Order: sequence, then C-alpha cells, then structure tokens
Amino acid sequence: MTVMALSTAFTRMFGVRHPIALAPMGGSAGGALTAAVSRGGGFGLLGGGNGDPDWLAREAPLVAEGTGEPWGIGFQTWAIDAGAVERALEYGPRAVMLSFGDPGPFAERVRRAGAALIVQVTDLDEARQAVDAGADVIVAQGTEGGGHGARRGRSTLPFVPVVVDLADPVPVLAAGGIADGRGVAAALALGAAGALLGTRFQATTEALVAPGTAAAIVAGRGADTERNRVLDLARGSRWPSKYTARTLGHPFLDRWRGREDELAADPEARRAYQDAVAQGRIPPLPLWAGEAVDLVDDVPCAAELVGALAAQAEDALARAGGR
Repeated sequence: MTVMALSTAFTRMFGVRHPIALAPMGGSAGGALTAAVSRGGGFGLLGGGNGDPDWLAREAPLVAEGTGEPWGIGFQTWAIDAGAVERALEYGPRAVMLSFGDPGPFAERVRRAGAALIVQVTDLDEARQAVDAGADVIVAQGTEGGGHGARRGRSTLPFVPVVVDLADPVPVLAAGGIADGRGVAAALALGAAGALLGTRFQATTEALVAPGTAAAIVAGRGADTERNRVLDLARGSRWPSKYTARTLGHPFLDRWRGREDELAADPEARRAYQDAVAQGRIPPLPLWAGEAVDLVDDVPCAAELVGALAAQAEDALARAGGR
C-alpha cells in the first residue's frame, strides 16, 4: 500500500510521515506499541501515567530498541513530580506530553532538555494555560474520548476549531471520538494539524492489554459507553473530580450509578469491589473506550494500522474535495 504523506505543521515539527499520534494511555501504551506507531510513520507516545519509575525503566528502552523514529512520553500532570519528568527525559524522547493539570511547573525542564512540550486541554481555560506555558503542540480533547476527560467538557467537533483559533500559530491535535481515517480527515478539516487516537490503538497486537480487553473493544458499541466517576471511586483512585472516565459497561457501575457521594462514603462497598476483582468476578481495570468504539472491528499490528488510517484519511479528503 502506497500512502502519500499528509504534510502538516505537526508532521514537519517531528519529521514524521503521517499526522497521527498515539494517545499515551497510562499502562497500555507501552514500549512495543509506541515503537510500532512511530515505525508506521505516526508519532508514538509512551503512556507514562503517574510516572512509576519501574514501569518506565522497563518500557522506555523497548521504544529505542523498536524504532529509530521520533517518539515521546506522556504523563498525568496531577499525579507526577519533577523527578518523573527528569527520569523520562533521560531516555531522549522528542516530546513530553502533559495532561490533566497545570503544565507550568514542568515546562522549563522539558525545554532545557531540548524536547517539545505537548499539552492536552479539555476546556478553554486549560488551552490558555497551555499557551501561556509555551506549549509547542496542544491536544484539544473532546468528551467523546475514552478514558479520562473533562466532566463538563465539550464535544470534539465544536471544541477543536475554537482551540485552533485561540492557540494559533501553535499546532493543535484533535482527540476524542476519532478511530478511523475519516476522523483524521475531519480533524484536518477543522484546522487541526493531526489527530491523537487512543481506543483504536488499544485494540492492536502490541497494546499492553489483556486479550479480553481487546475483544471487548471490538465487540463494544458507542452507545454502551458512559462517562462516570463510579469506577474511580470504587478503585480508590486519586483522580481529581474534574475528570471523569468514559468506559464500557460494568456491573459496579450499574449498582452505583448516580450514587457517587454514597459510594465515596462507603468503605465496605470499595472493599467489595476489590474482593470482586481478586476473585475474578469483575475486570481488574475498567474498560476504557470512546464513543467511536463502533469503528473498531479488528486487532491489527499498530504499524500497519497507522498506514491504513492515513490512506483512509487521504481518500476521505479526496472524496470531499471532489464534491
């Protein structure tokens, strides 16, 4: 398959072939997946999550072993300290992506290392904060995305162009509800310089997920997803209440939907959740999935997927231009 390059400010900045980036999904976007996305011509972002040094020490070298192409590392900003960023920079990433929190305290460390600063935003206040912090790339995340995002955010379609205008000339990536090349094409039409995809890359052979998780994503439907805090509360997660998570259905969610305050005050209920996980009656982790999960119908190699997404995007743009 021959795919022409869709050149944007993002692809030129990092020297990658396609305007497609891997969402740095905590834990599941490991070294093999990050390397495969970069090898396929996209921009792989390692899912550093809360900055666990053992996880980083295991997965980051796999990227260097798996590709000589540009790649980066992403973190949950609220969950890390300066040491996590310093450790990450030792592996030589081309970029550090910070999501869900103030990037300001870490921006200068990233710049001093010669890496680009990518900041994910979920509302306009965060977008202004990212511009003020000197972000080199801004990711505008709509509420359709899987995993964590703004509790009271905006949909990707109207949110992205507003951030594009606010951030100009800083390139913007669109995120949230994008799982095929048509979504990538739509992101470019909105003025974005590319798209950041998560759920689609969860269902690849290199993702650090259990086979049952990939199967659930392939079988899942967007109508089955919902944004909630229940599973964070049940797990004892420290995620800030501003950010909820979009997941597929879950028995505990059915039991506690709309009763978050009650759950937070009930240690017995949280123990029951942990017991059920230990006994294998419920999945060990929530099944993060975005509204575009309907478009995921296979579990390919990630490098091949990047090329397929780019080809679909080119076709979609050509068809739109021919109308």
